[in-house]
Amino acid sequence: MKFFVDTADTKDIADLAATGLIDGVTTNPSLIAKSGRPFAEVIAEICGLTDGPVSAEVVAIDAEGMISEGRKLAKIAENVAVKLPLTWDGLKACRTLADEGIPVNVTLCFSANQALLAAKAGAAFISPFIGRLDDIHIDGMELIQEIRQIYDNYMFETEILAASIRSPNHVKLSALAGADVMTAPPAVIRSLVSHPLTDKGLEIFLADAKKAGIKV
Repeated sequence: MKFFVDTADTKDIADLAATGLIDGVTTNPSLIAKSGRPFAEVIAEICGLTDGPVSAEVVAIDAEGMISEGRKLAKIAENVAVKLPLTWDGLKACRTLADEGIPVNVTLCFSANQALLAAKAGAAFISPFIGRLDDIHIDGMELIQEIRQIYDNYMFETEILAASIRSPNHVKLSALAGADVMTAPPAVIRSLVSHPLTDKGLEIFLADAKKAGIKV
């Protein structure tokens, strides 16, 4: 499973990238706005921090505008993946950009039928939003499982990118359901390493080593 970090904070990205565990980055206009910096400048800096895909989202809502913005975004760096909304216009733009060799991340997916359409439109990634489905009492993991089965049935190459991940449990369940990628905020990714028994075990080992005078 690939790990993408969902942020526009370049310090967080650099810190996590240094672990070798991060395979890409996802952003959106809300995250970029928090930086207070020019959009293209932030995307360019992020692209320099990772070799993996960096999702940069359009703001146009019509197909022609999305295509134009998508082409501009793709010119920022070779590893930009253009992020488009799952609308009819978004699917039209996806088909055009995909045919031009520009990877597309189709976002705001909430149903298996939407995911099927995105795959047929040539999306490189489909982003089902787990947490937002949970908010309305729908099992987001069931959606991941449905998409996995459909994509496997027809050998679609579109990667399932589990998004709106809010907890370590979401990460685990997405992996069990067969998601190709998950994207999560830095805090969630860092929390994956934590377990009280790990902390307790380390405490015991260190205490024993100190008593025995062990030095390496």
